[in-house]
Amino acid sequence: MKDYGKNKQKSDAMIQIRPAVVDDVATILHFINELAIYEKEPDAVEATEEKLINTLFCEGATAHALLCFDGDKVIGFAVYFFNYSTWLGKNGLYLEDLYVSPDSRGQGAGKAIMKYLANLALKRKCGRFEWVVLDWNKPAIDFYDSIGAKPQNEWIIYRLTGEALKEFAAEA
Repeated sequence: MKDYGKNKQKSDAMIQIRPAVVDDVATILHFINELAIYEKEPDAVEATEEKLINTLFCEGATAHALLCFDGDKVIGFAVYFFNYSTWLGKNGLYLEDLYVSPDSRGQGAGKAIMKYLANLALKRKCGRFEWVVLDWNKPAIDFYDSIGAKPQNEWIIYRLTGEALKEFAAEA
């Protein structure tokens, strides 16, 4: 049995991960809303089941989701996509969201999801596996440190969204 946390242990057979299917949309949306609450942005979610169906499960979808189970109970999810590094000349795997239900944390689900994605990145010959974490999310930072991930403090994330995106795109 592997040690998956300070207080709890799970066998590899109990934690299972599989790619999400369209029938999982309600579960994915539920986790997205839970994550938004955790990240102190409960009113920021604009996703709907229809939007998720039309983006995650359409032909040519560029983002993908997976679910994590403890036995028959779904306990977490992740959404990821592939990006590209011009410097490496290779694709990368970018983790958009990772969430495990609070009552299931510390049992190895997050680590199992990260290992699943790391193996997928290697299978797809990616040169990088990257994500961002909120600077106040100490439990997540500690977890990422524990698996050997290194923060990239020299980069600042910029974003155009909403009206600013529309206004910039419309400039002559």
